[in-house]
Amino acid sequence: MTKRTTLLIRIVEGKNLPVKDITGSSDPYCVVRIDNEAIIRTATIWKTLSPFWGEEYNVHLPPTFHTLSFHVLDEDSLSRDDVIGKVSITKEVLATKPQGFDGWMSLTEVDPDEEVQGEIHLQISIQNRRLRCHVFEARDLARKDRNGASDPFVKVRYNGKTHESTVVKRSCYPRWNESFEFELDESLCENTLSVEVWDWDLVSKNDFLGKVMFNISKLHSVQQQEEGWFRLDPDKSKSSEYEGNLGSLRLQLRLRDERVLPSSHYRPLTELLCQAVRTSLNGNQPDLLMLIDETTTAESRQEVSTNLVKLFLGHGLAKEFLDVLFKLELEKTSESNTLFRSNSLASKSMESFLKVTGMQYLHRVLGPTVNRVFDEKKYVELDPSKVEIKEAGCTGLHRIQTEADVIQQGTQHLQSYLTELLHSIVKSVSHCPPLLRVAFRQLCQRVQERFPEREYRVRAGTRTSHTENRQKVKFIAVTSFLCLRFFSPAIMSPKLFHLREKHPDARTSRTLLLLAKAVQSIGNLDTLAVRSKEPWMGPLQPAIQQGIAQLKEFITQLISVEDKEELGEERLSLQPAGTLKEGFLFLHKTRDKCMLMASPFKKYHVTLRSNILSYAKTPNSKKSSFISLQKVQAVEKVEEKSFGSSHVMQIIWSEEMEQLEILYLQCKSVNELNQWLSALRKSCIHNTETLNSYHPGVFKGDKWSCCHQKEKTAAGCDKTRHGVTLQEWNDPLDPDLESQLIFRHLLGVREAMRDKYLEVVKLEKDKDSFQSHKQDSELKDTVSRLFQLLQDMQDFHKDLERSEKQKNTNCLLELQT
Repeated sequence: MTKRTTLLIRIVEGKNLPVKDITGSSDPYCVVRIDNEAIIRTATIWKTLSPFWGEEYNVHLPPTFHTLSFHVLDEDSLSRDDVIGKVSITKEVLATKPQGFDGWMSLTEVDPDEEVQGEIHLQISIQNRRLRCHVFEARDLARKDRNGASDPFVKVRYNGKTHESTVVKRSCYPRWNESFEFELDESLCENTLSVEVWDWDLVSKNDFLGKVMFNISKLHSVQQQEEGWFRLDPDKSKSSEYEGNLGSLRLQLRLRDERVLPSSHYRPLTELLCQAVRTSLNGNQPDLLMLIDETTTAESRQEVSTNLVKLFLGHGLAKEFLDVLFKLELEKTSESNTLFRSNSLASKSMESFLKVTGMQYLHRVLGPTVNRVFDEKKYVELDPSKVEIKEAGCTGLHRIQTEADVIQQGTQHLQSYLTELLHSIVKSVSHCPPLLRVAFRQLCQRVQERFPEREYRVRAGTRTSHTENRQKVKFIAVTSFLCLRFFSPAIMSPKLFHLREKHPDARTSRTLLLLAKAVQSIGNLDTLAVRSKEPWMGPLQPAIQQGIAQLKEFITQLISVEDKEELGEERLSLQPAGTLKEGFLFLHKTRDKCMLMASPFKKYHVTLRSNILSYAKTPNSKKSSFISLQKVQAVEKVEEKSFGSSHVMQIIWSEEMEQLEILYLQCKSVNELNQWLSALRKSCIHNTETLNSYHPGVFKGDKWSCCHQKEKTAAGCDKTRHGVTLQEWNDPLDPDLESQLIFRHLLGVREAMRDKYLEVVKLEKDKDSFQSHKQDSELKDTVSRLFQLLQDMQDFHKDLERSEKQKNTNCLLELQT
């Protein structure tokens, strides 16, 4: 049994932000921190005081985290970025909102005395009416100095008296090992001991790093001694003097603590769901899946569909599950031109299926064109109302371009991008995963079965035969997913699909939006509709018309897949094959060398697969080095002062019977750093030999730069963070976790399913036929089994919670005695 804390973060938008630039606007972005550790950086939204981000992340965290904060900053290209404000919310507050939080939160001033972090190791004891405080060490203190460290010392206060420790220079992991004693005074009304940590400064005033308060009266009456690591708290006695309006953030947050049971506990539920899919394909009504479809709310549909898709992928029934949903959706669709346009469970499941199984295919198809748009940074605009003449001056010519010149040049650039992209799509049939091709083939078959009747449509004075219309419906069924829900969103937001590490600037973003509009127009297979809605897209119509013909030919080839090509699609491996992540990084490897060179990093192409991490000078190099992931003991960040960069991580591993080795990897941004950290940690999640502590610094000269210990083999001064990861579409399948998430959802909609079941039973009774009575009996048995399974699993979870509470109570009693 394992526990997992998941935090859903959606940064929606901001409003009423203050002006930070001389232009009368700002360039805001948001940094998300968990306990003051940056894990996410959003896009910069240029020249606005009301930015819209719409970025969503799932973060897996250890249950010990305390605070989530959002820092809003204004990006400056020539100077340091300006801090606008922040929003903070504690784990306790999030836990009181099981359905999640969705609303506006006001930004507050960033007070240096509140920006504290880290822990301190103390022992407080009472002997012979003497109060003794032993200060051992601290870890992960806030960085207050320009060198990326602090010069910490401790102040211990009691009954009006203060003792100070020595100052440890340039360290956020200081070791003092000093003791301080006071005369115990039991008559004090507020009998408290205060331990404060400060950063010493020679010129300016000392910076506050945090404090811990102890109730000495309680300590004296209970156990006489207390020792452990204590979290440093901010100085809550101070309040911000700033009362101005810093604006607001709209956030959507949901915290969930999942207790994942062993597989045997979920087997009856998964067998029931799989049986529902199999019986539906044999001609029976998909009653159970219909109940799930009808009772899943719009807010939870995306999450539920993803969980179901992953569950059935793990059981080799993904295409069968989608087939059942296709039939359910088509039964409710009366007009062919509205096929899969709503956010139904079928649409969301197919969308999730595309992302889970087709992300590498997407990168292969879109990557070259998207990279070209980013690299060329061409000014592209077709809308006359948005043309900026000053942006399109002709260097070396004697005249400024006219509006018509700008639009003509933009059309040429866009046609070039579109032509390249369509060529990539048309040539990608053999690279499309067989499972995707089979799913599209059965989708087309179901659509043609649903709309077989002879239809005539008069358009522009021409009568179109039913054969042509049926063919168009078949194509639209595929393009509604492939173009409208997969290709176009990835073009508009390449970072969210990991096509790029950073968001595009304003000019590149506009080019990508126009390119995505063109792809949507081709996917709609209707040039007239586009011309009526956005007439300024007219210059691109010949390219769009040609693209429609190319796309139809591509889809015809795509769904012409034979059964023998389905090899391996019945069940995807729970551990992904092939490349999980790759890209160029700067590396430095150290073994016995103590002195690091001034510029130790060299550029390598790094590839992460399911069992090894390899790196070479070029992607196709025959000579490469590798690390077996089974031997990795920790994957952690490196503090900024070590290499002058906050985007460095380290991989710690050991060969058999050898000492630990370290590989340092430097990334370009906080997002790239956390993506690599997450990918590596998830790949090593089942490793048995892992470290509980590590050194966030480097061994330079004769000591560790972080804690100043002089032995290279000394125990680490900070705790490892194996559990902090970002959820990605290419994560390895976890059947037990998906089963737990589906169980929780079904438990939440149990009453809605019961009501829907009674409604279905009433409709079947009104039919009063032998077939309806038979179906009613089968549905009753299935629903009864489901509700009994849900009740049994709920009772088991409650028993576990009671057992854990009793265990914690017993431990507390033992400590007190």
